[in-house]
Amino acid sequence: MIDDATPDAEVTGLDPQVRGTNQSGMRARNERVVLSLVRRHQALAKAEIARMTGLSAQTVSVIMRQLEKDGLLSRGEPVRGRVGQPSVPMRLNPDGAYFFGLKVGRRSAEMVLTDLLGDVRDRTRVTYAYPTPDETLRFANVSFRDLVGRLSNGQRSKIAGMGIAMPFFLWDWAQTLQVPQEKMDPWRDADLQASLSKMHDLPILMQNDATSACGAELVFGPPDGPRDFLYFYVGYFIGGGIVLNGSIFSGRGNSGALGPLPVQDRNGRVQPLIDVASLYILERAVVSAGRDAAPMWEDANAWDVPQDLLGPWVAEAANGIAHAIVSSCSLIDFDCVKIDGWMPATVRERLVAETDARLSSFNMTGLERPRIMGGTIGPDARALGAASLPLSSKYLIEG
Repeated sequence: MIDDATPDAEVTGLDPQVRGTNQSGMRARNERVVLSLVRRHQALAKAEIARMTGLSAQTVSVIMRQLEKDGLLSRGEPVRGRVGQPSVPMRLNPDGAYFFGLKVGRRSAEMVLTDLLGDVRDRTRVTYAYPTPDETLRFANVSFRDLVGRLSNGQRSKIAGMGIAMPFFLWDWAQTLQVPQEKMDPWRDADLQASLSKMHDLPILMQNDATSACGAELVFGPPDGPRDFLYFYVGYFIGGGIVLNGSIFSGRGNSGALGPLPVQDRNGRVQPLIDVASLYILERAVVSAGRDAAPMWEDANAWDVPQDLLGPWVAEAANGIAHAIVSSCSLIDFDCVKIDGWMPATVRERLVAETDARLSSFNMTGLERPRIMGGTIGPDARALGAASLPLSSKYLIEG
């Protein structure tokens, strides 16, 4: 809402999310608007922000002075024009705030420390056969203590929160994980978010792991990237998310999870996407061939999977994802589809290419064919998505 008493109220064509208000009592929202715009455009001067938001020049000056004082913005080199005073572009200060992101996966857990730009400053990780609540909580607390211990006192004062990215209903996947049900049942009564909140005096937020990966693509991906897209993250289980108008669409719960979506495999059988395009299928093929699958989870960029195993998996996964894209585009006209995952960049590029080729073989009469692209974050997407939760909650109006 823009105050009708200000000349800027007549500005039209503004994204409703980035409109500010000159009314009193709205300082926090205006600051988030400014930070969101600067993040999206990388650097902006006061006059540009006033034009984009509809805020008065005086209001923008006050906001930016405060954000600079708080250490969230830093000044760039003045840009001289033909007349008047030179404009001074303002940028996000990477050291303005720090965030922790905890990723709990079915084969590994990871804690990352990121700055305001989403760059990973430090990390810890562990691999396992399956996760348990007690061990996960212990890993989170030890990792938090160790990572905080490496920071200076000044840096510690800028810790702004922790996000958790983890699969929901972990106990439902004991059979697929090939572990006894009683080993996973403790997750029924576990509340990792509540447990960590009791131990640490900072905001702690939680989200499904695949949705968090989608959030990382939205928040830390290219600033000029699409504002609407369908997103797939290929992990032990495939999942995903939906981004509409620059925000994740979560619906009433976990909308856009994508894994349960029925698709047709290459033999014509209808199966959930999760049983066609997940990495657990590749892991089982590796084990069945008498090879050690553990390295797959230790380093996503250093796989040693033979071509005779990798090729059939990529073909089947691409076929399943292509079917899922057609079904999704029957409901929403997505301009773009992004595919990312826990895999080397070369494998991701191959999966994207084969998905694109498979989609071209489908009859899409009456549908808009989306662009198929690789995600820009890579294996860190879930952990970075977790870290983006407190960042978005405190400082942004998007994501």
